[in-house]
Amino acid sequence: MARHNPLRLDPDRDSLIALGQRVLTLEAETLSALAHSLDASFADACRLLFACQGRVVVVGMGKSGHIGNKIAATLASTGTPAFFVHPGEASHGDLGMITPEDVVLAISHSGETAEILTILPIIKRMGVRLLALTGTPGSSLAHQADVHLPVMVAKEACPLDLAPTASTTAALAMGDALAIALYETRGFTPEDFARSHPGGRLGRRLLVYIADIMHTGERIPKVSMHAPLPEALIEMTSKGLGMTAVIDADERLCGIFTDGDLRRALNRGVDVYKARIDEVMTHNPKTAAGDHLAAELVPMLRAHNISGLFVVDGDRRVVGALNMHDLLRAGVV
Repeated sequence: MARHNPLRLDPDRDSLIALGQRVLTLEAETLSALAHSLDASFADACRLLFACQGRVVVVGMGKSGHIGNKIAATLASTGTPAFFVHPGEASHGDLGMITPEDVVLAISHSGETAEILTILPIIKRMGVRLLALTGTPGSSLAHQADVHLPVMVAKEACPLDLAPTASTTAALAMGDALAIALYETRGFTPEDFARSHPGGRLGRRLLVYIADIMHTGERIPKVSMHAPLPEALIEMTSKGLGMTAVIDADERLCGIFTDGDLRRALNRGVDVYKARIDEVMTHNPKTAAGDHLAAELVPMLRAHNISGLFVVDGDRRVVGALNMHDLLRAGVV
């Protein structure tokens, strides 16, 4: 039996590049046409989602379902509570996830997806508002929607005009447009974004405070200002931060002694066995407050070429200590 479409073991490089360029060009032209065709229905869709008192429930089958999953994730991470429900599973119990306060965002290029049309009567009886993204304004889904947002494409990138390619790209881009329009309308801030992304670098930079990562209690290296230098060296070594605080009788910070101070003292010929710590310490060291963001320390440490500092309260009492390694471990550098 003859084989169809036999595998070419060594396809021409330039032909493959040309095929890729054709697809990307077609999809870029699709998005450009979509941007120019945007009308009042987009504003209506944004208002509908903005007024939602519940969550945006995204539904879609097949490739549209994959796109719907991503749209729901983007909405949720930018300030619009949302989740995805598979329309097939919705008919078998998952409709219980939807409440009258929600808005359903249904994605179907044809607008005739059977699994979505099956659940529409239930959604309507619940009083749930419906936003439809379709490529067919005259479709059943478009007619039943409270707001229909057309996402039409001239043709798919597939040479047979069958596989969802340009249409799914257009739907994905429209979902991004909705999410970012709502994001800006809500006045979503970097701090709001960070709360949705605590595991990412931005989240750590905007959510981790100095008090969260500083060494406290017995882990703080400190000696009295009249302590002999050898005692300070032992304290530095035992606490492993490369520094010690020098404090007065009320625990207030008087100075700091670091590895760098030790080297400078040795260069001056100081007798480390006889010197007192207040003779070799650095006076008026840089300090921080525990209620500041840890990321704020990074430029300050770099600007002054120091690797660590002590955290003090309003009376300059030492309440914590940290160095650059702590910031690295916390992921804020």
